[in-house]
Amino acid sequence: MLNCLKCIDWKKTGIFAAGVLFGTAGIKVLSSKDAKKVYTNCTAAALRARDCVMKTAAVIQENAEDIYAEAQQINEERAAAEAAVEDEKETEAGE
Repeated sequence: MLNCLKCIDWKKTGIFAAGVLFGTAGIKVLSSKDAKKVYTNCTAAALRARDCVMKTAAVIQENAEDIYAEAQQINEERAAAEAAVEDEKETEAGE
């Protein structure tokens, strides 16, 4: 019987037992009421952050749409001005 106990690697067995103990204690800590409060507060903070990011993204999108509309208007005005210049050149050439 004692020969069997000599074959056991007590260091590895101790490490395994410590792992089981810490794992069990960790599960108890993670499922405690205090931990649930921390999870709830972290989730609430994440939701607030998401709302802030969404508001910022909406503002950026609105600004981008305004810039795009103004750019289109500038290009239309430039095209109209170029067309007017070409019409003047054609009427002068036709005279």
